[in-house]
Amino acid sequence: MDGPELVLVLRYRKAVTYGLHVLLGALEQHETGTRYEVRFGETPEATAAHIRAASATASRVLVLWSFYSPDAEALARELAQIRALADAPNVAHLAGGVHATAEPVQTLDAGWDIAAVGEGETTLLSLVDAVGEPTGIPGLAYRDAAGAVVRTGRPQRRPLDEFRGFSLRWDRFNALEITRGCVFSCRFCQTPFMFSARFRHRSVANVRRHVDAMRRRGLRDVRFITPTALSYGSQTDEPNLDAVEELLASCREGIGPDGRVFFGSFPSEIRPEHVSREALRLVRKYCANNNIIVGAQSGSDRVLDAAKRGHGVEEVKRAVRLGVEEGFRINVDMIFGMPGENQADVDASLGLARELADLGARIHAHTFMPLPGTPWRDAPPGDVAPETIREVDRLSQRGALYGHWQRQRDHAARLAAAAEAYPRPGKSRTILPLADR
Repeated sequence: MDGPELVLVLRYRKAVTYGLHVLLGALEQHETGTRYEVRFGETPEATAAHIRAASATASRVLVLWSFYSPDAEALARELAQIRALADAPNVAHLAGGVHATAEPVQTLDAGWDIAAVGEGETTLLSLVDAVGEPTGIPGLAYRDAAGAVVRTGRPQRRPLDEFRGFSLRWDRFNALEITRGCVFSCRFCQTPFMFSARFRHRSVANVRRHVDAMRRRGLRDVRFITPTALSYGSQTDEPNLDAVEELLASCREGIGPDGRVFFGSFPSEIRPEHVSREALRLVRKYCANNNIIVGAQSGSDRVLDAAKRGHGVEEVKRAVRLGVEEGFRINVDMIFGMPGENQADVDASLGLARELADLGARIHAHTFMPLPGTPWRDAPPGDVAPETIREVDRLSQRGALYGHWQRQRDHAARLAAAAEAYPRPGKSRTILPLADR
């Protein structure tokens, strides 16, 4: 039998696998006339070795990358390292994910040959059918022979049920995405601006088929990816607890008596205004987790309004009190250094953090990062004053606070510098809180 026409080499980093698993899930169900192979490069050196071997025999080699904005600079250096180890005219490096979608030109300038813009399933399938040739395929940005950027538009958004959420053929599993998109459109978040400000849910029947497949493979833990867990089944800003119960009951039955279902814990969270005794008791009835993540983000109503969060501080306090009363350990996401914060806002956030810690909650601390593709893309990087750092450290020392907020300060500075280097005159949607008068 002839060898492959196309080899897909995945730069496979254990920290970011979900996007690649979803692409593989779509690919394994796709009928194509192209002879292709998939290889996993788990280190830069292994990736280069796959490229060298594949480029000698295949017509085309596509190296697939997926990464978040904070990792873009480091991975651009890694890309250069891999190119130095292995390169050929029939090799193209394709970057996908939220960063490539939001900043395709920046991604091309950083060294990638192609940027995938938007959801990647249909784009990859079309590329495989075309033996890796990008011309005319929706969802791509690349440079033509003259160096001009070619944009082919976004691909069609398809129902989640059309694509498998992980890979059976290549035995690559992950938390299952049950909702894509978000109606809340918080100004610091990339999700609604990549996937649209509406919900698309995977059906209960489709989720159950995934859970049944997991159980047959000997897997016992079911986790979900969703921007707001209690929004499952809803198309509004209100939760749909009947849909949530149908989902959880089916998953609980499907995974069997030795399995576990996790809901509202990593990698998903619950909005504070959605927390109710009924919702919490649903989680306890069907799920194994005794902890829940609640998104608060700030202790200042002024900052929450500017961020378009859709809730206030009192909803956060109420959610934590209810969660503790119902026997859950509550983890509360908070972002320090939000755009337009003044000292009163900072004091309010620190005061809320202390109050929630006294109730028994743990604070998951973040530093604001001006993420590409968001309305706050052009905002200043998160600025955390020394006094704030000392107070955060005190909470950390008593076990009431955790997170990579210090590392995120460096990411924020790099992202702000990149935004300044790629200005978007007249396109900024940055809206900062009005100063107190």
